[in-house]
Amino acid sequence: MRNLILLSVLIFAPAPSCSEDVADVVLRNGRFYPVSPSEVVVGSLAIRDGRIHSLGTGEAIDALIDETTRVIELEGRAVTPGLIDAHAHLMSQGRALAQVSLVGTRSYAEVIERISRAARDVPSGDWIIGRGWDQNDWESAAFPHHEKLSLAIADHPVWMGRIDGHAALLNAAAMARLGVSADIVDPAGGRFLRDPDGQPTGVLVDSAMDSVRSGIPEPSNAQLKRWIVDGAEHCLARGLTTVTDMGVDQSTYQAYADLRQQTALPLRAALFLEDEPALLDDWFERGPEIDSESRLIVRGVKLYADGALGSRGAALIEAYNDDPGNLGLLIASSAHLEDTCKRALAAGFQVGIHAIGDRGSLVSLDAIESCFGGPLPQARFRLEHAQVMRLRDIDRLAHLGVIASMQPTHATSDMPWAEQRTGIARLEGAYAWRRVLKAGALLALGSDFPVELADPLLGFYAAVGRQDLDGRPAGGWRPEERLTRQEALRGFTLDAAHALFLEEEIGSLEPGKRADLTVFSRDPMTVALSEIPAIEVDFTFVDGRIAYEREVQQ
Repeated sequence: MRNLILLSVLIFAPAPSCSEDVADVVLRNGRFYPVSPSEVVVGSLAIRDGRIHSLGTGEAIDALIDETTRVIELEGRAVTPGLIDAHAHLMSQGRALAQVSLVGTRSYAEVIERISRAARDVPSGDWIIGRGWDQNDWESAAFPHHEKLSLAIADHPVWMGRIDGHAALLNAAAMARLGVSADIVDPAGGRFLRDPDGQPTGVLVDSAMDSVRSGIPEPSNAQLKRWIVDGAEHCLARGLTTVTDMGVDQSTYQAYADLRQQTALPLRAALFLEDEPALLDDWFERGPEIDSESRLIVRGVKLYADGALGSRGAALIEAYNDDPGNLGLLIASSAHLEDTCKRALAAGFQVGIHAIGDRGSLVSLDAIESCFGGPLPQARFRLEHAQVMRLRDIDRLAHLGVIASMQPTHATSDMPWAEQRTGIARLEGAYAWRRVLKAGALLALGSDFPVELADPLLGFYAAVGRQDLDGRPAGGWRPEERLTRQEALRGFTLDAAHALFLEEEIGSLEPGKRADLTVFSRDPMTVALSEIPAIEVDFTFVDGRIAYEREVQQ
């Protein structure tokens, strides 16, 4: 970290104006991390008309205070630009809060117990929806069979999404309603897992889920709006001021648009449209939606190259180390990826391609390179996850100007079993944040919530330590890929903003930018590594207004 700067005049300030001599809000006596420039500022920050007016020493900022100014005494607390999640699923986060949580379950029996408990309060015949199970956390890491679940719950159809969203487990009642039987055919890019007798086990992988999901009742506009607001409030309490919702359909967009029109969207949301032909045809004709207040932005398209590593759906060039013969799943063809990239670019949209396996990254970069015809960083196309890559493809990503949109907690979640899937050699290009930066690519950080927890401090901790919450392994997993705290903060602020075309409005504490701020109870840039996850958010500001304030117990 560079030397602390203490100045006796305003460090950053606009030209003086008679109409700008009073601040609406002043955060006084804090420790500020502007990100750009990178030097730390000990002093105060003034807000006027929802934007940062100036940042400097106490005496200079005090001159902007009158009886109308709200003054918040920070008493040395740390302030960063409002944190940004570059890859998440905001509506799904709100929906997950309303569903049966299976996160952290340590056995199939515990999953069944949680679902059974929830079913007691639901009328017979109604759907039970849960999410968050991960067989890798159980004593047996094999995928479950529906039989025990079906015996325990016979009067309700049950759909339980895996933690990564790339697999689901159904009970017999759900399979009967959705037409999942021994005769069902695997769709392109998906599988219905079967037992030795050819009967479905109840596990659906990747596009197999999409092929039958229409049989589940669609949520209403009111439900979608409630889930978005609930998810947003959940994020604000964790210091997030801007989130990305990857892969939204038209009904979800409409819920966002309604909230925006009603001034009821409590944070900034950048939407990436799902890969649905009619939806993209419509949007490519109308063009991106750029909100003048940067509250709701629609200028991205989400594509899928492959599945997930945990469910062995990530597409690999060579077979899985722990499943010989299995190369994973390519969800979209190379031709489709290339064609959609070209259409999106022509219509003014950026593209984010989900690519987890090295073959997924390879076909994604092939499609992008064919679309670009050479480096085109101004397009701000993105590789989402970029978890397992060949070293040459990391270099190619940087050369093309493709943004690496990566999630640090995926590494710490996957590290107990990642080597089993890939083997030791492929780990050289796996979860390789340092290699990405060294190659010259921009690194935008996120969480992929609700796949992982929404708390960005957990991502910050994983990025700088590469350890689980118990501090394992000592020194970090593949520690050569750790980020510095400054790099991690930039990935969750200014570089994430750049990945959303928002760097002129947010992402750093510069005068004129929107006053999106996160105020911490303790300083994440200086505390011991092990203490970072326990830090709390005291205030979250959006457009200069308090969007979240922690209740302090007396």
